[in-house]
Amino acid sequence: MPPKRRAPSTRTSLTAKRPSKLAKENGITAAQEAEIREAFGLFAVQHPDHEGSEEGVLRRDDVRRCLISLNLPPSKSDLPSILSTIDPLQTGFVEFVPFLSYAAIALHSKDDSDPNDSDPSDDDYQYHQESNIEEVKAAYTLFTHGGPGPITLAHLRRVAKELKEDVSDDVLRDMIREANGGVKGKGKARDVGAVGLEDFESVMKRAGLTFG
Repeated sequence: MPPKRRAPSTRTSLTAKRPSKLAKENGITAAQEAEIREAFGLFAVQHPDHEGSEEGVLRRDDVRRCLISLNLPPSKSDLPSILSTIDPLQTGFVEFVPFLSYAAIALHSKDDSDPNDSDPSDDDYQYHQESNIEEVKAAYTLFTHGGPGPITLAHLRRVAKELKEDVSDDVLRDMIREANGGVKGKGKARDVGAVGLEDFESVMKRAGLTFG
């Protein structure tokens, strides 16, 4: 049987305050560890060869997508060495601890890097353009809880609850209207519709959010 996709975990709060032993060992904050766990949980699957892994495992093909969702897109040339490091036995699957260790290194490198020093090749530029699209999709599925979408009022309620934010339905409806241009859904009069992927990407562009 193929490995079963693991449902995104809601047990870990992004607002965790105390760094765990694992976070301390890798020099990251509790919030950074929680963010990595959340992204890992979105792509993780359960596999019979890794039954002892509570968090599940990542398919090798999903490692890049998971890093992209963390705004840590690897370059095309670096990806093979990354996979060799976190899956040295070439099992095809990556457990949480080695993934977190690499993500922590990538976070430190990102903090230390000078954006003015980068001079990407044409291949890397095209690679990152493709990464941008994947990053938007990855961020989108964080709102839809791994589903295909669109983003509904119920999805926004869940996100607000997970972030422990007290946001009224009226405010959430306004957010949807702003994103979809006020296109109402079918049914009840107060139905404000939903937010599709193209609308979501437009909102991110208007907000000045870029990836890669």
